[in-house]
Amino acid sequence: MIPRIITCDIESALSRQAAVALIGPRQVGKTTLALEIGRSRDALYLDLEDRDDRNRLAEPTLFLDNVEDRLVILDEIHRMPELFRTLRGIIDRGRRKGKGQGRFLILGSASLDLLRQSGETLAGRIAYIDLAPFSVLEVEDARAPRERLWLRGGFPDSYLAQSDRDSLALRRDFIRTYLERDVAAFGPRVPATTLERLWTMLAHRQGTTLNASVLARALEVSAQSVTRYIDLLSDLLLLRRLPSFHANVGKRLVKAPKVYVRDSGLVHALLGIAALEQLAGHPVVGESWEGYVIETLLSVLPPLARPYFYRTSVGAEIDLVIEHNDGARWAIEIKRSLSARVGRGFHLACADVEPSRAFVVHAGDDRHPVSESVEGIGVRALAAELRARS
Repeated sequence: MIPRIITCDIESALSRQAAVALIGPRQVGKTTLALEIGRSRDALYLDLEDRDDRNRLAEPTLFLDNVEDRLVILDEIHRMPELFRTLRGIIDRGRRKGKGQGRFLILGSASLDLLRQSGETLAGRIAYIDLAPFSVLEVEDARAPRERLWLRGGFPDSYLAQSDRDSLALRRDFIRTYLERDVAAFGPRVPATTLERLWTMLAHRQGTTLNASVLARALEVSAQSVTRYIDLLSDLLLLRRLPSFHANVGKRLVKAPKVYVRDSGLVHALLGIAALEQLAGHPVVGESWEGYVIETLLSVLPPLARPYFYRTSVGAEIDLVIEHNDGARWAIEIKRSLSARVGRGFHLACADVEPSRAFVVHAGDDRHPVSESVEGIGVRALAAELRARS
């Protein structure tokens, strides 16, 4: 098992809250991590996709009151959303008995569904932790593993596959499962072929600003339908909409969000890219690297920090702007090359945004000044620096 850097965050949350929700897409490793944490706590694991485990909760209050001294892991909570009302009463009774921490570890595969259900009944009783695919801080610190992580993505089965061919097959199976089964479980019925075409189009347009009308014409559906489909893929934690940073600079700004397929391995699977050599010559290589770096950095973003991009109508642009909770603002340019060079547009954008620190993330390992105000840095080093602020 590859150790996950958020393990200590989960342990800390269990020590202060009655319930902790571990949220992430399917096959990202939630169950493996939860069982590892539960091993030292004599945890009871219930898979709510299993009929026998659901039957054990036919009388949930009676059953859960009988295991009040154990951590209970509830996997795939969306299968029994009505449980949240029961959990509220159990947690409140436990608090009155002085047993108010570490009662439930809840695993969910969709952000909106889980937040809506638990937000209605468990306010003040639950902590939320996002589990992303493997990040650069969790794999071996060497060039080959980092390149493999970029190509294959961070889903454990894909990253750890015996070969690139096996990894690609696993990712294609993952996509097919989502299209044919999981989308229907979480949202309104969407034609699988339409959603696959949209997903593939977004992979081709990785990191571009969202234009629902253009996508709608290509798919021969309404712009409202495209927006609904993108909402669904975002709620399933498969897409990221990066908002525009609206600085008060008196200039015309691009306001539509940028859209990224969150896992680089899924980008490559949707486009049929099987090997690094093929990726290097593909038109999407720069945008794929940009999305990979952004997801890496956002996976270790400190609490309450907010990510944006910045672009004006005349071409001043910053790939990633991070506003920290203490008011510090970081500007980050992303380059696939081994050298850290920035263009005039980045300097113009920095003059508008006025960041406290500015970086150019490159594909190498060295760290050096690019100018008096800009520092060249590798993705692992910058991710470690962000993690240290958490």
